[in-house]
Amino acid sequence: MTQPTQRWLNKAAEDFRVMRREFRNTEEPAYNAICFHAQQCIEKLLKGFLQENQINSPKTHNIRELILLALPVRPEWMKLIDSAIILNRYAVDFRYPDDEAYKEDAEEAVEICERIRRIILDALEESDQLRL
Repeated sequence: MTQPTQRWLNKAAEDFRVMRREFRNTEEPAYNAICFHAQQCIEKLLKGFLQENQINSPKTHNIRELILLALPVRPEWMKLIDSAIILNRYAVDFRYPDDEAYKEDAEEAVEICERIRRIILDALEESDQLRL
């Protein structure tokens, strides 16, 4: 795995840790932050995946767009588009006072993040094994 890819994965891991830690918080969970970090984790993992596969990624927060760029390498990821659209909302919507995330939003964000994260990490691991 290249250094630039590893840097993306490190950033994604940090977002994942923050999301999980806040999700386990039973006192006053910050649902907006959980949703945001779920989106950020997947965005950064996808950028790392694209980096590793020598696909230029634009400066975007749009997970759907990033998945579309990955389709030549992983056409089966087309099934992730609906989930990507849900996560895209969390990049911006809940960061402004007019919209609030609730427990159900956070639960959905965590579930999507964990599922897509595993898919991307498995793909990266598979790529590494193929190079050996």
